[in-house]
Amino acid sequence: VEQEDQFIYKHLKNANIIQVADSIAALQQLAAYHRSQYQLPLLAITGSNGKTIVKEWLSQILALEYAVVRSPKSYNSQIGVPRSVWLISTTHQYGIFEAGISQPGEMAKLETILKPTVGMFTNIGSAHDEGFTTQQQKIEEKSLLFKNCQTIYYCIDHTPIHQVLIALYRNKAHFVTWSLLDGAADYKIQKRLLTTD
Repeated sequence: VEQEDQFIYKHLKNANIIQVADSIAALQQLAAYHRSQYQLPLLAITGSNGKTIVKEWLSQILALEYAVVRSPKSYNSQIGVPRSVWLISTTHQYGIFEAGISQPGEMAKLETILKPTVGMFTNIGSAHDEGFTTQQQKIEEKSLLFKNCQTIYYCIDHTPIHQVLIALYRNKAHFVTWSLLDGAADYKIQKRLLTTD
C-alpha cells in the first residue's frame, strides 16, 4: 500500500502489509527479482496488434517439447507483466510473455522485469498513438524491449520497424525476418487459395 489505511489494517489482521512510496514500482521490483532467480530462455512479444494470439500459438507449439510458462490472457501492462512473471517456477523450461505500452518510459521498466533472450515485434499500427509524438518514437520505445535479446523476429515489410531495429541492434542481435512481399527475408509467406476440386 502507498498510504496507511485503517480499513485494511482492521480487516486483514493476519496479513503482512508493506507500505511503499510507489506500489506499482514495488510490484515491478519484486517481479524483476523473481525473474532473476530463473535462467530459462524467454521470448517477449511486442507490437500494436497480434501479441496475444501469437503468444498463444507459440505456447501451444512449444508446449509439445517444453514446459512453457506464459502470460495469461492479455496481461501485458505495467501491472500485468509483473503479475505474469510471478508464474515462473522451477518446473518451467521456456517463457513466452507479451509486453504492451501506451507512453514513453514504460518499455524500459518491462524489459527490466522480463529480461528476454528472444524478442518478436509483430507490427506497428495506430493503437496508443495518442501517447507518442510520432510513430517513429513509438517504434523506438517498443524496441527497447530487445535491449539484451540474442535473436529478434520481425516482418521485414514493415520498413520503419526494420530501420529502427537495424539502427539499434545490427551488431548486437541475430535477426530472423519474414515477408509477405518479395523482400529479402529469411522466410517468405505466400497466400494460396484452396479449392475443393
